[in-house]
Amino acid sequence: EITTSNQGQTLVLRLNRPEKMNAITRDMYAGLASQLNQAAEDPAIRCVLITSEGDHFTAGNDIRDFMSNPPTEKDSVVAKFLGSLLEFPKPLLAAVKGNAIGVGTTMLLHCDVVVASPTANFSMPFTSLGLVPEAGSTRLFPALVGYQRAAKIFMTGESFGADAALEMGLIAEIDSDAESAALVIAEKIAQQPPKAILNTKALMKAGSH
Repeated sequence: EITTSNQGQTLVLRLNRPEKMNAITRDMYAGLASQLNQAAEDPAIRCVLITSEGDHFTAGNDIRDFMSNPPTEKDSVVAKFLGSLLEFPKPLLAAVKGNAIGVGTTMLLHCDVVVASPTANFSMPFTSLGLVPEAGSTRLFPALVGYQRAAKIFMTGESFGADAALEMGLIAEIDSDAESAALVIAEKIAQQPPKAILNTKALMKAGSH
């Protein structure tokens, strides 16, 4: 349910559960974390792109899978995935289409470049589910869009489209073929001196790490 391929020096991680709108299970979290950690150590990989099969990026967590065994431990696979996002030292890109619900939006706050298709629809309905937002998003999202706007989105659970995401700075650009556009950007990054890229990312992330 997580497929991998190499496009030049970019590792492509693809959510591959389209019949369930790519809802993420614990096994999928474990696979993503493992691939990110391996890519961090592989000098042949300069960038990683997270994308999806089908019409949607992800419906968020697979609720039935999570309810059967809630990942409440500090070393749960979800925590490991979020840690791998936070610690990933190389450029991390995402190509988003259709629904990006819950973690489908919060993980983007840890990406360096996000390209979205015009169909992209972002949603963080945590409070509607009686939960609080995950992945450090209560710090990162207000820092990105301002407290008032973040509060309105978090506290109402409202969704927003690609144009609003671009205006907020959540995504870098909109393209009808988001994956191809993201791969072009990844290739340009991969051609840069790698140490300069690593150090630039480290400096840019230092304030919120």
